[in-house]
Amino acid sequence: MYKKFIKKFFLNPIKSIINKYYKYIFFYYKFYKKIPLLKDNRFQCNWKDLHPCLSDATATTGFDFHYIYHTAWAIRQIKNFSPQKHIDIGSSLYFITALSAYIHVDFYDYRPVKITLSNLNSQKGDLLSLDFDSNSIESLSCMHVIEHIGLERYGDSFDPQGDIKAISELKRVVKSDGRLFIVVPMGEVSRIQYNAHRIYSYELFTSYFYEFKINKFSFINDSGNFIEFASPHDTYNQKYGCGCFELQKKS
Repeated sequence: MYKKFIKKFFLNPIKSIINKYYKYIFFYYKFYKKIPLLKDNRFQCNWKDLHPCLSDATATTGFDFHYIYHTAWAIRQIKNFSPQKHIDIGSSLYFITALSAYIHVDFYDYRPVKITLSNLNSQKGDLLSLDFDSNSIESLSCMHVIEHIGLERYGDSFDPQGDIKAISELKRVVKSDGRLFIVVPMGEVSRIQYNAHRIYSYELFTSYFYEFKINKFSFINDSGNFIEFASPHDTYNQKYGCGCFELQKKS
């Protein structure tokens, strides 16, 4: 009985802690041994400045498949379109800052961002009530945004139809023959993962854009593969892919 008590309440917890933190224990031991070499009169090297990064020694560099691919895709598509100016509603800051390197970008977000860069103008905007005339915008993007509208994730009000209202506003402001670059989570089945996002089927999402033709559809599947020239079939058997659309408003 005594041995079982010792094992359960002392040995097992200690073993668990060692298994969990052995990398850190080994790290601190190695650091102690290397202090004389690190102190070479160029830098200070103190225990208080330790900043262990123990999960970065991977065989390949990891990345977020959705955000790396869809932003690279959009920049290429907009470059090919070559508008005079581009307007973005709430997309990735990495996207708008990179895009502004070669084209003027007006960026609008419900939570405005304070970024100071040439060719980039940032303002507060409400996707449910855009302050633009109808049929006035040549080039517009809204990527990985509408799936969140009305689900309260970012402090917005609850509205189950928020995404449809946002889509209506985007469609309203694009001019004839203008382009709308839009990205949403996409899978075989339309579903809501409250309060994170909606996931659309290809058929449901495209049904909202009968006034537009699809110039290009690309897809990032569940395995992280980027399919530049995708078809609806590529979304089948997928749970959380990423659909990238270049849409052109019909005259």
